[in-house]
Amino acid sequence: MRLSELGGKEIVDVKKAERLGVLGQTDLEIDERTGQIKALVIPSVKWFGLKRQGGEMRVPWRQIKKIGTDMVIVDITDEQ
Repeated sequence: MRLSELGGKEIVDVKKAERLGVLGQTDLEIDERTGQIKALVIPSVKWFGLKRQGGEMRVPWRQIKKIGTDMVIVDITDEQ
């Protein structure tokens, strides 16, 4: 899959059935040595750009369960 194909997909937490953000509005944390994606860094923003408490959420790549045509399903651990 290409990076351009990920843009615009909704990021959804499978446990809470909650929308966390949209790929393209998130940052990727990349391992400089291997070039592999380590995590998604999702800014904590509500609808209409209103800020939420907490700044950002880091989702390790291993917690991504499925990348579909419209969304990315993640399974966030309780410590996040």
